[in-house]
This record gives sequence, structure tokens and C-alpha cells, in this order.
Amino acid sequence: MSEPIPYPQLHDEPVMQFNDIDASLTYSYANYLNWLFEERVELIKGKIFKMSPAPSRVHQEITMNLLKPFLNFLDGKPCKVYSAPFDVRFPKESKEDKDVFTVLQPDICVVCDKSKLDYRGCIGAPDIVVEILSPGNTKMELLNKYKVYEGLVLKNIG
Repeated sequence: MSEPIPYPQLHDEPVMQFNDIDASLTYSYANYLNWLFEERVELIKGKIFKMSPAPSRVHQEITMNLLKPFLNFLDGKPCKVYSAPFDVRFPKESKEDKDVFTVLQPDICVVCDKSKLDYRGCIGAPDIVVEILSPGNTKMELLNKYKVYEGLVLKNIG
């Protein structure tokens, strides 16, 4: 993908319908914060990727079965476990909302550096990311997410 070209105008008004978004444009986290429609989306290099409206029952069961060992193992440790929906923002340089073009919602993530946490989620790479693959995932979505995660260096928290 080419370098993101920022969307020229931030919406002063909340965007209530997904169809009011031009998917051919590049968006930032500042734009994303104004989107109040029901559809769940992620931003990858400023491009919008629609998520399934709600994970399937099987997806939920897998998530819960994976969450339990993480929660048990990390009990009493400084690391925190989060599950989707939980915004993880990946800034390139500036952490300003208008300069963040990748926002993902991993199924499960572990964050050990509390300075990465704020009231909206995580800014920067979590220490562990778990994505549960579902039939609804598109090949392009998986490839783009993989490329984001591929660049992360995870540490041993054991």
C-alpha cells in the first residue's frame, strides 16, 4: 500500500450511517472517533475494513477458552488482558489522533506496559495479540492485518 493521504476534512458532526463514508478515501483515528454507526470497522493504513457485526457463537467460545488461561497465568502480574472490542492504535510517529491511520481490534491482546493504555484502549503494540480466524475473514483483511502484526516484536512475559 502507498503512504496514506489524510482525509482532508474532519467531520464536525458525527457520522451516523456507514454508507456516508467514502471507502476510497484515507481516514485517521480522529475520523474514526466520529463514526457512530452500528457497523464495526478497523482501519489499516487509513483504509476501512468492515468487521462482522457480532462474532459467532463458536468464535465467542474459542475466545473464552483462550482468555481463561491468559487471565489465570497473568493473575498478580502487571500485564492486563483485553478482548474485542478494544481499540489498539498503531502510530507511525505522532500519537495524535489525526496522525494514526491503523486501528485494530484484536480478539485478545495482552499489554504489560501500562503507559500504552489510555481510556480509549492501547496506543502502540501489545505484547501478545490473538486473532481468531473465522469464515467471514477476507483474504485481503487477513493479509493486511498480518502485515501490521508482522512488524511487531513481542517479548517473553513468562
